[in-house]
Amino acid sequence: MPVFRPCIDLHEGRVKQIVGGSIDDDRPDALQTNFVSEKPPAWYAELYRRDNLRGGHVIKLGQGNDDAAREVLAAWPGGLQIGGGVTADNAAEWIDAGASHVIVTSWLFQEGQLDEDRLERLDQAVGQARLVLDLSCRRRGDDYFVVTDRWQTFTELRLNAETLGGLATQCAEFLVHGVDVEGLGQGIDEALVQLIAGHSPIPATYAGGARSMDDLRRVTELGQGRVHLTIGSALDIFGGNGVCYEDVVAFNRKQGKD
Repeated sequence: MPVFRPCIDLHEGRVKQIVGGSIDDDRPDALQTNFVSEKPPAWYAELYRRDNLRGGHVIKLGQGNDDAAREVLAAWPGGLQIGGGVTADNAAEWIDAGASHVIVTSWLFQEGQLDEDRLERLDQAVGQARLVLDLSCRRRGDDYFVVTDRWQTFTELRLNAETLGGLATQCAEFLVHGVDVEGLGQGIDEALVQLIAGHSPIPATYAGGARSMDDLRRVTELGQGRVHLTIGSALDIFGGNGVCYEDVVAFNRKQGKD
């Protein structure tokens, strides 16, 4: 099963790679950016389409990204997922704009608690088969807790077997950023990958810290065929020098033949 999945992170309408958790509307000077692309966002969608890299996620980081997101989805209708500011009221619009799935996190939580009624509204709006739940998390003590509001706010939802098993009946996939290592290029959070692989009954994409092809091979091993990997800042198309884009394309093609 192909394990690499691409990404397009949009900030102020441009493709960027940003250190996890550094986006803070109240402290714009805290933003840590690893890469700002000179290429238009749709260029990346066209590249992924050429190489048939399906299931990648487009994340709108804050306001001012809707036009860029629509251009990306129009460049590959049905090939990419969309997240960032998605609610039950606009989810169907993003499917109509060309997204294969919508990715939802912050809107599902109120006062740190998962709102089951909102989750049901999302299922009614687009259907379980089109819904990806973003369970991006940070470590607190020995546990991982889902974080919202661009990874600034801890919820009370632990990422564990009960959470993954229960929510798997209400969505098609999970997306999990290891926020503590996101954007740092210091290696994946292996414990988190193992947690996802051990307890998620449905496919999941892990993102955070990947810096080499060894990380891709490691997630393939640890993920037990259920965990995909996104590589961001280390990838040469995002200004990195740890991973060559053509190598991950070749890796996926080989996985598809095995």
